[in-house]
Amino acid sequence: MIVASLEEVVFGYSDVPCIEDASMDVHSGEFVAVTGPNGASKTTLLKLMLGLLQPWEGKVHLAATNTEGRKLVVGYVPQQIASFNAGFPSTIMEFVRSGRFVRGSWLRRLNTEDHEWTEQVLRQVGMWQHRHRKIGELSGGQKQRICIARALAQESDLLILDEPTTGMDLESRIGFYELMHRLVKDQGKTVIMVTHGLSEVNDYLDRIIELERKEEGGWKCCTMTSCSGHFVPVG
Repeated sequence: MIVASLEEVVFGYSDVPCIEDASMDVHSGEFVAVTGPNGASKTTLLKLMLGLLQPWEGKVHLAATNTEGRKLVVGYVPQQIASFNAGFPSTIMEFVRSGRFVRGSWLRRLNTEDHEWTEQVLRQVGMWQHRHRKIGELSGGQKQRICIARALAQESDLLILDEPTTGMDLESRIGFYELMHRLVKDQGKTVIMVTHGLSEVNDYLDRIIELERKEEGGWKCCTMTSCSGHFVPVG
């Protein structure tokens, strides 16, 4: 099943496109990395996929349902996590637990399963012991972890993560890659992750979407930025 796709997409923020003729498919149950040099429009690619930006030309498709026919739940963790300031009023526990409302009414009472899920995902990202701390007190890497935990608390079918390991040490990054790999292989989740650390995560991936600069006779894209997506087989 194709979860997300772009077909000959063109997009830019001014008169000049930064993404041109981008075509790609992501299938359910894949762990996919998006990579490329700085300024390669990787975040823009994710936002197009999510429908946060509308293409100038071409088609973008995001599945409405999951493989079981229920509404597709998408967990998105953007790059600017450090924007939580010191005055952010929520505790870690409250913030992550709010992800449980995605699959139901905001007016419902949280039940035992909701609390168990919250504890489970906080333990998975190594933040359970900090659960009563205010978000504004955390480091950038810790903020990254709790945003990932909230996405996991949603029981997301599709996780779209923009450089999620920023601020994590090597041990934490490897643990995160292993967690994503288990979610994909054991639970059939789909993970799309922007990363620069391919050497670390390569063994866990199914495929890589690489954004490349235009070269003579190569990919059809704009001349100033990287913009065309294509698949590079792993292994």
